[in-house]
Amino acid sequence: MNIFLREMKAHRKSLIFWCIGVIFMVASGMNKYVSLYSSGQSMNDLMADMPKSFQAIMGTGTFDLSKASGYYGVLFLYLVLMATIHAAMLGANIIAKEERDKTTEFLFVKPASRNKILTSKLLAAFVNILIFNLVTFVSSILIVQKYSKGEEVSDDISILMVGMFILQLLFMVIGTAIAAVKKNPKKAGSLSTGILLITFILSIAIDLNENIEFLKYFTPFKYYDAKNLMYGGGFDAVFVIISVVLIVGLSIVTYVFFRKRDLNV
Repeated sequence: MNIFLREMKAHRKSLIFWCIGVIFMVASGMNKYVSLYSSGQSMNDLMADMPKSFQAIMGTGTFDLSKASGYYGVLFLYLVLMATIHAAMLGANIIAKEERDKTTEFLFVKPASRNKILTSKLLAAFVNILIFNLVTFVSSILIVQKYSKGEEVSDDISILMVGMFILQLLFMVIGTAIAAVKKNPKKAGSLSTGILLITFILSIAIDLNENIEFLKYFTPFKYYDAKNLMYGGGFDAVFVIISVVLIVGLSIVTYVFFRKRDLNV
């Protein structure tokens, strides 16, 4: 079987579950918005009464929560966390699983170079995160539009999805690079998600303390912050360049170390 198709089939069930999960999150999140809106209580006033630390973590200080687009901007924090966890685990597992599952001989019997094998695996991972992103995008448009009361939300959701896709790519190659470098394939997934969670916590710490804002360059979650994308004029060229450099650099690391790797049967 073609390596690309084999990988797509191997991750099919996982992708379906992740897609169902993200649809459920969007639907339940917007349903909560409707419940709060119909209660007659101003969500902006409600959030204003919350502790400053909570407002900083949620980023609610810059969102108009009386609008569906503003509430979705808050919800986006959880969507991007789901998307990047999926991407990081996928990137690590798609490289490490042959050794982990003792199916490395499958690679050796194929009349294909390691570069071709790796390219097929990366292409399968890319298609998986693209499908995840498209499902998130379509479900967000359909569900948020339903509750938007005539507000145009497609532009805001579109720009958020582009930012999320770049983050997905970045954490995917973080996972593949770690899996290619690490000798113990079982640790690749946990290490990838560990790095993700550390950078995510750092992004929250930056929101809580302006004195460490200079650390934003070390956490990709600050590159594509919802409030900056929606109300800050779009993408910051510096962050986009850093993202591209990291994606290309980590992809090169993946290829170099995968070619040199002694694969255990």
